[in-house]
Amino acid sequence: MSLIEVIQSGNYELIDVREPMELEMDGNIDGAKNIPLGEVEDRKEEILSIEKPVILFCRSGNRSGKALEYLNGQGLKNGYNGGGWAELKAVLEANQGTF
Repeated sequence: MSLIEVIQSGNYELIDVREPMELEMDGNIDGAKNIPLGEVEDRKEEILSIEKPVILFCRSGNRSGKALEYLNGQGLKNGYNGGGWAELKAVLEANQGTF
């Protein structure tokens, strides 16, 4: 399934791997859980226990790519790199009416 198909399904969990101060400065996506990249390893069980597709994102897609690579190595089966938060937010808003 592609990222767009997951978004269109409406069944996913969003995880923002940016630092909390970045969310305050730059903005965020409603409903996204904030797990900074530095906490991903400590919170891997929490992430791996999510039963729906997980979409990770950050400022540019770099940190979310690193987090996804790590989580895939830990057994994550349904993870996606959503890239940068601003682009992902635009995609989410464009697909809101398709559910």
